[in-house]
Amino acid sequence: MNTHPSFSSGGIELYPLWLRIWHWCNALSFLMLILTGVSLHFAGAAIPLIPFNTARILHNIFGIFMTLAYLVYALATVLGRNGIHYRPQWRGLLGRLLCQAKFYGVGIFRDEPHPFPSTARCKFNPLQQITYLGVMFAGVPLLIVSGLMFFWPELAPAQFLGMDGLWVVAVSHYLFGLLLTAFMLGHLYLATAGETLSGEFRKMIFGARVEEEKQ
Repeated sequence: MNTHPSFSSGGIELYPLWLRIWHWCNALSFLMLILTGVSLHFAGAAIPLIPFNTARILHNIFGIFMTLAYLVYALATVLGRNGIHYRPQWRGLLGRLLCQAKFYGVGIFRDEPHPFPSTARCKFNPLQQITYLGVMFAGVPLLIVSGLMFFWPELAPAQFLGMDGLWVVAVSHYLFGLLLTAFMLGHLYLATAGETLSGEFRKMIFGARVEEEKQ
């Protein structure tokens, strides 16, 4: 007997195969970018991490790979069904955000039911939706653009607000990387906040189906 209805063969697949493959490729790329980026910034005689030249080459390779993968993701999301999950319902949004925040801060520790379970119309809860919208369509593109300016310095402005343009790009890239690393850590933690400890990870490996909503 199937004890996980979301994995049944009927209904709408919330995490199609292409999305699951992209997700894990992106996770691997970002993890490698973190490791090599930390090594490029902080490795030295006292902290021997990845050799500088090796870290630089790997950082460039995984940066380009993540860029190409993101372009596939963005096109597939904008042109395909995945895009509907990123369209907020603005009316009453603040109340739903506060309700979800209360669940994460209090309700989850009282074993209360999730206030906004995944549906065919939106697989994200309100906080996830707004956060992912900002991360995937602002944070990641800014990280990629600043990284490309590092890869091709001629793309960087000569000056920005009276400062050296490439220096501004370097600081921006570093800060975007820190913000997205913080997001990734939070994302990993909240992935354990599903119906079971491993439920959200299983969805990203095996997929998850929900019944199509009747109009």
